[in-house]
Amino acid sequence: MFYIVESSKSFYEATFDLPPVIQRLGFVVLHLHDMGETLRAKDIEFDDECQVFAVSNYRQMANLLAIDVRLALTLPWQITVFTDNGATKIGIVRPESLLASQPENPKLARLLAEIEEKLIQIVDETR
Repeated sequence: MFYIVESSKSFYEATFDLPPVIQRLGFVVLHLHDMGETLRAKDIEFDDECQVFAVSNYRQMANLLAIDVRLALTLPWQITVFTDNGATKIGIVRPESLLASQPENPKLARLLAEIEEKLIQIVDETR
């Protein structure tokens, strides 16, 4: 369900390096959620760092919604950079895990595989 890699970069280096890779591989950053900052601003103790990049490829999104508009519930895709026991990690929820909703749909399977391949490439190139 998850694809998570450990990065040799600091948290800040990884979050700085990620957006250009996202853009180069045909995606856009729709929004950035700084979960650590949000929690700390609410006086909730959170010692790690965690930024969630909401990303999209508009053509892939349109293709996905054309198959089943309910798949909008899974959008946008997210790439997360976080720290865990001092290590920087980058990860995604694998889009192919959505196949359980329509296991007999080869068009959906192909599309989710393409999206997942690109998201994994983004993670791997950023690491």
